[in-house]
Amino acid sequence: MTFKDFNLKQPIQQAIDEAGFTEPSPVQKEAIPLILAGHDIIAQAQTGTGKTAAFGLPMLSMMTGDGSVEGLIIVPTRELAMQVSDEIYRFGKSSGLKTATVYGGTSYDKQIERIKQASVVVATPGRLQDLLAGGRIKLSPKFVVLDEADEMLDMGFLDEITAIFEYIQNEDRQTLMFSATMPPQIRKLAEKILKDPKTVAITKGESTNTSIAQHYYVVEEHERDDALVRLIDYKNPTKCIIFCRMKKEVDRLASHLTSQGFKVSVLHGDMEQRQREVAIRGFKSGSVDIFVATDVAARGLDVNDVSHVFNYHMPFDSESYVHRIGRTGRGGKSGEAITLVSPNEIRTIKRIEKDVGTKMVTQSIPSRSEVQSSKQDELIAQIAATQITEHAIEIVKTLQHEIDIVAIAHMLASMMLEKQEIKGKEKIGFKAEDVERLLQKAMAGRDDRNRRNRSGGGRGKPSFNRSGGGRDGERRRDDRPRGDRNQKSSSKPNRSGGGGSKPPRKDYSL
Repeated sequence: MTFKDFNLKQPIQQAIDEAGFTEPSPVQKEAIPLILAGHDIIAQAQTGTGKTAAFGLPMLSMMTGDGSVEGLIIVPTRELAMQVSDEIYRFGKSSGLKTATVYGGTSYDKQIERIKQASVVVATPGRLQDLLAGGRIKLSPKFVVLDEADEMLDMGFLDEITAIFEYIQNEDRQTLMFSATMPPQIRKLAEKILKDPKTVAITKGESTNTSIAQHYYVVEEHERDDALVRLIDYKNPTKCIIFCRMKKEVDRLASHLTSQGFKVSVLHGDMEQRQREVAIRGFKSGSVDIFVATDVAARGLDVNDVSHVFNYHMPFDSESYVHRIGRTGRGGKSGEAITLVSPNEIRTIKRIEKDVGTKMVTQSIPSRSEVQSSKQDELIAQIAATQITEHAIEIVKTLQHEIDIVAIAHMLASMMLEKQEIKGKEKIGFKAEDVERLLQKAMAGRDDRNRRNRSGGGRGKPSFNRSGGGRDGERRRDDRPRGDRNQKSSSKPNRSGGGGSKPPRKDYSL
């Protein structure tokens, strides 16, 4: 099957051809015909599977361009709003269809003016609800898309989403919901806002990007920085993203990599919107090679030539892992995802493999001498492929008056090798055979615990609720954009200690 089989409008097909797309992805094959047939759909597919085109192409093809807002796309973060808006604009510009991007931290008046001129509005829930509730805008779109619905639920936007649909005036709209997972609340929301929806479910095997090689390296905790630098030296990424759990970790690691001579930029929730845009623009343009980021970037950053993704620490959950590694291997290109783990995190690898339906291969970090040898081979190949210029000939002629030609060659090679010096200790991390023993030990310990639990031992221990607090809750609160923390919550905690009032939801209003 090719995109031409969908019989989309000619300007839309032209945009597809210009983008170099030929064969649709699994989610596109299933979703586009259903959308073109007028059905509401609920689609489950991971990030990086082409969801934006799956809903954007048929929606744009069915638009009339009557001067009103015909399409509304709701996304969880401002980064994703900008990315989706750019992609929709790229597909729709030949048809004269304009887009408006709506999120917090920018002028209401400017956004309202852009909405008046747009055919498609891409918005985050907090700002969109503000505009609708305040009577600043009225919308009756023919198409409404919820993208990353599970992420919006996880960020506490369920109330805003429900309120937004009360303000949308077109009851005959076509509603499309896309989500990586389908928890009960998402299914309940779908029952409220969708009419007789068709279901599109992409299996784990189909949704896992087979063009991404996934490797993990086991290191001691104090070796993480050295291991990361060694792997960057060895892999030679064209562009890479390094994911950290916390903002302070991002800033510290970026400073360390900068001191090692790398061109580095950062992205996390404490940055103002203008700073984020400058950082992303610099990374896309190639003025920086390495992007150090928290998971806030995993949902909204799309750069087609990211060759490597590094997980400095394991993500807190499997979904975050999928979204992180989905930043590479895009646009039909291959990519590599590399994860650093400590011996205590070995079991987490197997859990993620099971959840995601993928295979991560353990490897040993190359020694300093191995990397140095590889760099020398690259240098030899580079020298052999270099074109001799007239200016270079003149320099050698000048040097020949005082220095032997062989000595000149040795000096130039030494000068080039000096720039490629590999730092750090000779050996870092665990060998593959050592990792296998650690893995067997970890699995044996898990089996022992399971047997004790089945026999009645180990009961009565308190459970760890990730949804309500603990490390995951701290991580999410810590990574909110700075301006979002000043937003007032509609529900207040019961400080008297009694029951009756809900705890405040995590406020991620955008």
